[in-house]
Amino acid sequence: MDAVTVVAGAMITIGILGLIVPVLPGLLLCLAGVLLWAWNVDTGTSWTVFGCCVAVAAIGWVVQFLVPNRRLKAAGVPGFAKLAGIAGAVVGFFVIPYVGMFVGFPVGVFVAEQARLRDAQRAWAATKAAVRAVLTSIGIELAAAVLVSWIWVAGVLVT
Repeated sequence: MDAVTVVAGAMITIGILGLIVPVLPGLLLCLAGVLLWAWNVDTGTSWTVFGCCVAVAAIGWVVQFLVPNRRLKAAGVPGFAKLAGIAGAVVGFFVIPYVGMFVGFPVGVFVAEQARLRDAQRAWAATKAAVRAVLTSIGIELAAAVLVSWIWVAGVLVT
Protein backbone atom coordinates (compact mmCIF):
# COMPACT_ATOMS: atom_id res chain seq x y z
CA MET A 1 0.00 0.00 0.00
CA ASP A 2 1.49 3.32 -1.01
CA ALA A 3 1.63 6.55 1.00
CA VAL A 4 -1.18 8.25 -0.96
CA THR A 5 -3.56 5.39 -0.17
CA VAL A 6 -2.65 5.67 3.52
CA VAL A 7 -3.23 9.46 3.45
CA ALA A 8 -6.55 8.95 1.63
CA GLY A 9 -7.59 6.39 4.25
CA ALA A 10 -6.63 8.83 7.02
CA MET A 11 -8.68 11.57 5.38
CA ILE A 12 -11.69 9.26 5.17
CA THR A 13 -11.27 8.18 8.79
CA ILE A 14 -10.92 11.77 10.00
CA GLY A 15 -13.97 12.72 7.92
CA ILE A 16 -16.07 10.02 9.59
CA LEU A 17 -14.81 11.01 13.04
CA GLY A 18 -15.56 14.63 12.16
CA LEU A 19 -19.18 13.65 11.62
CA ILE A 20 -19.45 11.90 14.96
CA VAL A 21 -18.12 15.06 16.63
CA PRO A 22 -19.44 17.63 14.14
CA VAL A 23 -16.48 19.91 13.65
CA LEU A 24 -15.23 19.02 10.18
CA PRO A 25 -17.06 18.79 6.86
CA GLY A 26 -16.85 15.01 7.16
CA LEU A 27 -18.48 13.76 3.98
CA LEU A 28 -16.60 16.32 1.89
CA LEU A 29 -13.32 15.26 3.51
CA CYS A 30 -14.14 11.61 2.73
CA LEU A 31 -14.75 12.52 -0.91
CA ALA A 32 -11.49 14.46 -1.01
CA GLY A 33 -9.67 11.36 0.25
CA VAL A 34 -11.26 9.20 -2.44
CA LEU A 35 -10.42 11.83 -5.08
CA LEU A 36 -6.78 11.89 -3.94
CA TRP A 37 -6.63 8.11 -4.19
CA ALA A 38 -8.37 8.02 -7.60
CA TRP A 39 -6.04 10.68 -8.95
CA ASN A 40 -3.00 8.76 -7.73
CA VAL A 41 -4.16 5.35 -9.03
CA ASP A 42 -5.58 6.89 -12.23
CA THR A 43 -7.36 3.85 -13.65
CA GLY A 44 -10.85 3.43 -14.99
CA THR A 45 -11.74 1.47 -11.88
CA SER A 46 -10.47 4.18 -9.52
CA TRP A 47 -12.45 6.87 -11.32
CA THR A 48 -15.55 4.65 -11.33
CA VAL A 49 -15.14 4.20 -7.58
CA PHE A 50 -14.84 7.98 -7.20
CA GLY A 51 -17.95 8.51 -9.34
CA CYS A 52 -19.92 6.05 -7.22
CA CYS A 53 -18.74 7.84 -4.08
CA VAL A 54 -19.80 11.22 -5.49
CA ALA A 55 -23.24 9.78 -6.30
CA VAL A 56 -23.62 8.37 -2.77
CA ALA A 57 -22.52 11.70 -1.26
CA ALA A 58 -24.91 13.69 -3.45
CA ILE A 59 -27.83 11.44 -2.50
CA GLY A 60 -26.80 11.73 1.15
CA TRP A 61 -26.72 15.52 0.98
CA VAL A 62 -30.14 15.71 -0.67
CA VAL A 63 -31.70 13.30 1.83
CA GLN A 64 -29.91 15.09 4.67
CA PHE A 65 -31.62 18.31 3.61
CA LEU A 66 -35.08 16.95 2.83
CA VAL A 67 -35.85 14.55 5.68
CA PRO A 68 -35.05 16.75 8.71
CA ASN A 69 -36.69 19.81 7.14
CA ARG A 70 -39.85 17.85 6.41
CA ARG A 71 -39.96 16.67 10.01
CA LEU A 72 -39.41 20.19 11.33
CA LYS A 73 -42.23 21.53 9.17
CA ALA A 74 -44.51 18.74 10.40
CA ALA A 75 -43.62 19.65 13.99
CA GLY A 76 -44.36 23.33 13.27
CA VAL A 77 -40.84 24.60 13.94
CA PRO A 78 -40.32 27.80 11.93
CA GLY A 79 -37.15 28.80 10.13
CA PHE A 80 -36.48 31.55 12.66
CA ALA A 81 -36.17 28.96 15.43
CA LYS A 82 -33.64 27.00 13.35
CA LEU A 83 -31.61 30.16 12.80
CA ALA A 84 -31.78 30.95 16.52
CA GLY A 85 -30.52 27.44 17.22
CA ILE A 86 -27.60 27.90 14.83
CA ALA A 87 -26.79 31.25 16.43
CA GLY A 88 -26.96 29.61 19.85
CA ALA A 89 -24.63 26.86 18.69
CA VAL A 90 -22.09 29.39 17.41
CA VAL A 91 -22.21 31.42 20.62
CA GLY A 92 -22.08 28.25 22.71
CA PHE A 93 -19.05 27.00 20.78
CA PHE A 94 -17.06 30.05 21.90
CA VAL A 95 -18.50 30.37 25.41
CA ILE A 96 -18.21 26.72 26.44
CA PRO A 97 -15.30 25.09 24.56
CA TYR A 98 -15.94 21.69 22.93
CA VAL A 99 -19.51 21.14 24.16
CA GLY A 100 -20.95 24.63 23.79
CA MET A 101 -22.57 24.10 20.42
CA PHE A 102 -24.41 21.05 21.78
CA VAL A 103 -25.79 23.22 24.56
CA GLY A 104 -26.25 26.41 22.52
CA PHE A 105 -28.38 24.91 19.75
CA PRO A 106 -31.26 23.68 21.92
CA VAL A 107 -31.07 26.80 24.10
CA GLY A 108 -31.34 29.01 21.00
CA VAL A 109 -34.32 27.06 19.65
CA PHE A 110 -36.03 27.03 23.02
CA VAL A 111 -35.58 30.77 23.58
CA ALA A 112 -36.88 31.59 20.09
CA GLU A 113 -39.88 29.30 20.44
CA GLN A 114 -40.64 30.49 23.96
CA ALA A 115 -40.62 34.08 22.72
CA ARG A 116 -42.89 33.16 19.81
CA LEU A 117 -45.31 30.80 21.54
CA ARG A 118 -45.25 32.01 25.16
CA ASP A 119 -45.75 28.38 26.17
CA ALA A 120 -42.85 26.45 27.71
CA GLN A 121 -44.31 23.02 26.92
CA ARG A 122 -44.82 23.76 23.23
CA ALA A 123 -41.41 25.47 23.06
CA TRP A 124 -39.82 22.38 24.62
CA ALA A 125 -41.63 20.11 22.15
CA ALA A 126 -40.30 22.23 19.26
CA THR A 127 -36.81 22.10 20.78
CA LYS A 128 -36.93 18.31 20.99
CA ALA A 129 -38.09 18.13 17.36
CA ALA A 130 -35.21 20.39 16.30
CA VAL A 131 -32.64 18.31 18.18
CA ARG A 132 -34.04 15.10 16.65
CA ALA A 133 -33.81 16.72 13.20
CA VAL A 134 -30.17 17.64 13.76
CA LEU A 135 -29.36 14.13 14.96
CA THR A 136 -31.17 12.68 11.94
CA SER A 137 -29.18 14.95 9.65
CA ILE A 138 -25.90 13.89 11.23
CA GLY A 139 -26.94 10.23 11.03
CA ILE A 140 -27.77 10.50 7.33
CA GLU A 141 -24.44 12.16 6.54
CA LEU A 142 -22.61 9.61 8.68
CA ALA A 143 -24.31 6.74 6.84
CA ALA A 144 -23.32 8.26 3.50
CA ALA A 145 -19.72 8.71 4.66
CA VAL A 146 -19.49 5.13 5.89
CA LEU A 147 -20.91 3.89 2.58
CA VAL A 148 -18.33 6.02 0.73
CA SER A 149 -15.59 4.44 2.84
CA TRP A 150 -16.85 0.92 2.05
CA ILE A 151 -16.92 1.69 -1.67
CA TRP A 152 -13.39 3.07 -1.43
CA VAL A 153 -12.12 0.00 0.45
CA ALA A 154 -13.66 -2.22 -2.23
CA GLY A 155 -11.94 -0.10 -4.87
CA VAL A 156 -8.60 -0.37 -3.10
CA LEU A 157 -8.96 -4.14 -2.89
CA VAL A 158 -9.88 -4.41 -6.58
CA THR A 159 -7.10 -2.18 -7.92
